[in-house]
Amino acid sequence: GDVYKRQMKNILLIATGGTIASKDNGNGLTPSIDVNILLDYIPVIRQKCHVTGISLMNIDSSNMDTSHISSISECIMNNYNDYDGFVITHGTDTCAYTAAALSYQLINLSKPVILTGSQLPIDVEKTDAVMNLTNAFIYSCEDISGVFLAFSEKLIKGTCAKKIKTKSFDAFESINFPYIATIRNNIVEYNINTFENIMTSGNGFHIKTDMCTDIAVITLFPGMNYNIFDYLNSSCRGVIIEGFGIGGMPDNITEYIHRLTTNGICVVITTQCLYEGVNWEIYEVGRNLTKQNVINGKSMTIENLTMKLMWSLAHYKNITDVKNFMEKEL
Repeated sequence: GDVYKRQMKNILLIATGGTIASKDNGNGLTPSIDVNILLDYIPVIRQKCHVTGISLMNIDSSNMDTSHISSISECIMNNYNDYDGFVITHGTDTCAYTAAALSYQLINLSKPVILTGSQLPIDVEKTDAVMNLTNAFIYSCEDISGVFLAFSEKLIKGTCAKKIKTKSFDAFESINFPYIATIRNNIVEYNINTFENIMTSGNGFHIKTDMCTDIAVITLFPGMNYNIFDYLNSSCRGVIIEGFGIGGMPDNITEYIHRLTTNGICVVITTQCLYEGVNWEIYEVGRNLTKQNVINGKSMTIENLTMKLMWSLAHYKNITDVKNFMEKEL
């Protein structure tokens, strides 16, 4: 709809650093631009909403860890009642991980939380930062709820975003799920089939930020030495295995997986393919896996799976509960 006709909303911009806020001080790009300077680049936004900015941190997103993500959640909680929506500027490299993590940490969220960033700093000529930040604010004024990533005119569900290009402006793709919306001429056009705005009931908004970092992600390859799994047996609470194709696993890996699951370690099987997910019914080796109490990664991105596993291991004690949560659509 047209953003100009509605009552002005209060939006909080939470800046965390990233390329969008970077300057080259002679040693390569470093995040150094204050949140209020970011806002100076998009004056048109003040006609659409009341904006306040917080500089929460100023880091390269490669340095983003679970404590940083938790502080973003806490910042949203501390300001939740004062704002109608939230925009988070974030480096693109780990933005999809943070979007997924926030999707689990922010419980009963009934407002929009929009992450964005850019491939070029905001003060560079021909930057994509101004468009991305402007669009993030437009989306944050919509009557939607949930965690999303706004990039290159598209709005992507937070658990489905993936960075697939290192330099181009259309760096993010929505994996195995349609875009939520697109902005054309400052108008939001929803992809009507995908978006049902479910207002959550229950205890009202709260956060659960604990994450278990004792997990490993292992990519299979032909000729691999599986002894690594016996090492993980003593050092991990969860293991994500990226198998082949539709979930293909070598026959001789089954005993290693069996040792992990008998030891109470949560094993998630996913695929190295980006699209269409795993299906264990097709091959014998897949059917053998279902007997092992392993978790089906379905068509979730690796970013989503890692954050979801870290969150669920911190909040559920036994394999069955973790499995139920992992395999359930959010």
